[in-house]
Amino acid sequence: MTVSEQLRNAIENSGLSRYRISQDTGVPASVLSRFVAGGHGMRSENIDTLCKYFGLELKKRSSRKRN
Repeated sequence: MTVSEQLRNAIENSGLSRYRISQDTGVPASVLSRFVAGGHGMRSENIDTLCKYFGLELKKRSSRKRN
């Protein structure tokens, strides 16, 4: 699952309105709506803000050993 998909899921499954998320984070509700609809990406600052808000972080998968 991509980072964008995880963030969309967090927004959709939070039980919070986009207006509430917008008020809490400063990310415009219109930006959230377009992002969730899959029509547009988001600026990295907004992604960082939303990931922090939802407690999401990017982690590297453990690498496979090569022979």
